[in-house]
Amino acid sequence: MDTPQRLIRVAVLSSSRADFGIYLPLLKKLKKADDFKLSVIAFGTHLSKFHGYTRDAMAQAGFEPDYEISTLITNDRPEDISTTYALTALKFADFWAQHRHEFDHVICLGDRFEMAAAVAAGIPFGLSFAHIHGGDTTLGAIDNTYRHSITLASRLHFVSAAPFRERIYSLCGDDAHVVLTGSLSLDNLDELELLTKEAFFERWNINLSKPSLLITVHPETVAFEQNTHYSAECKKAFTALANEFQLVVTLPNADTQGTVFRKMFDELQQTFPEQVFLIENFGTQSYFSCMKHCALLMGNTSSGIVEAASFQKYVLNLGDRQKGRLSGENVIHLPFDATQMVQSAREYAGRTFGGVNLYKLGNASDVIINTLRTA
Repeated sequence: MDTPQRLIRVAVLSSSRADFGIYLPLLKKLKKADDFKLSVIAFGTHLSKFHGYTRDAMAQAGFEPDYEISTLITNDRPEDISTTYALTALKFADFWAQHRHEFDHVICLGDRFEMAAAVAAGIPFGLSFAHIHGGDTTLGAIDNTYRHSITLASRLHFVSAAPFRERIYSLCGDDAHVVLTGSLSLDNLDELELLTKEAFFERWNINLSKPSLLITVHPETVAFEQNTHYSAECKKAFTALANEFQLVVTLPNADTQGTVFRKMFDELQQTFPEQVFLIENFGTQSYFSCMKHCALLMGNTSSGIVEAASFQKYVLNLGDRQKGRLSGENVIHLPFDATQMVQSAREYAGRTFGGVNLYKLGNASDVIINTLRTA
């Protein structure tokens, strides 16, 4: 009699709409693989009604969470972020104590403070963490510290570009378990059928046949005292641009002083109800579809750095949140200055970028799965 194949038990930590969209191609392949047992752990903003309760979007995508851990405090002062970190670590300490023997590997992604807290709580239990998107640098965000702490706690490292190998070596003193994958999120482009402008309008009532700017502005979390000033500069710029473009805004994550920007965008929409659209959670298909059909990206989100080049789009990257990150020639770095923002939007909107995406290697999900099989 043949010996039954032992399943590789993998848990995936997902704390937000952003990491779930990146995980999606990997989750689909893990779910289909006969030699893997997949568990999805939802926490953070997924379980926050203020942020759209995106655990329902996970379920609609076919990934009903196996575990739900409510950890988020909705206020956004520095002390609230610290309290949320502590609460997340406390709840995950109990969770890992009960479930640590159920997982051969725990996959974590990126640099969010909630993710760092969940991982930190697992260190004493000897869990095998596998970190996606380690080695990046974002000097303008406290996420930089959280990302590197996750790297130090992890056994396996899946990096999106070659320079990040060296950074992990400098942190860990060992590159034996560092694997170059390219960006996992770009695997979505090989599998997702993007929406036409007509289908997008039917779903969102937004007509992308009009010249449109796709905007995502998160708060600066290092120089967080400057966010009121940055928000005011954004309001001046977007007020001018709303007379020329349709503004499609994806709202910021749970970060220090994120409500400063949410309030600004609410006021902007009240002034321009026909031109400004505020979206809590597009989902991967609609977000990429909007990126495909828009004239330009503006803001300070990692998707502008990592994904926009694959759509031949230019990006106006604002401020220092992504400072130090590897970026292509399609990324135009600007301060939070209304005059420069308006001038550059007019210059780059509708232009086609003809270069390559530095983060595109292809089949990142297959590389990760094959590594997990032999780790």
